[in-house]
Amino acid sequence: MSKKLPKVLKSSLIEVHESTIHGKGVYASMDIPKDTCIIEYKGEQISWKKALDRHPHDPTQPNHTFYFSLSSGKVIDGNVQGNQSKWVNHSCEPNCEAREIKDDTKKKHVFLFALRKIKKNEELFYDYRLEIDGRLSKTLKKVYQCLCGMKKCRKTMLYKS
Repeated sequence: MSKKLPKVLKSSLIEVHESTIHGKGVYASMDIPKDTCIIEYKGEQISWKKALDRHPHDPTQPNHTFYFSLSSGKVIDGNVQGNQSKWVNHSCEPNCEAREIKDDTKKKHVFLFALRKIKKNEELFYDYRLEIDGRLSKTLKKVYQCLCGMKKCRKTMLYKS
């Protein structure tokens, strides 16, 4: 069933700066109340085959992408037609969550919502929960190492369902 797409905050209410976690990060430029729809994860929607053909965007960082997997099997490529949302970093104890919502044409969109009140100048995070089909080897865990430093850190961005 399709839903009305949520209203998002104005992009001026978030800012992109260098992150202490990894590269760039997205920060609140004002207090953001719990359950607020902060931003849509935008980008070109493509097939996994096309995503694999494009990978890596940066050969010097072959495991870094701006891909967001959809339940339909498609992928949002935030590097093409994307916005500030591509800079939201991972945390094992996030302050945001990603929600997939269909529009009236059944196209899927991803929005980031505040899980709790987010204070001005606080970095935004969601749990990437990168899923793999195989075994979570030490090598894979290291390649996708988590740097969030939180108390309940899994030490990897990978998630085995």
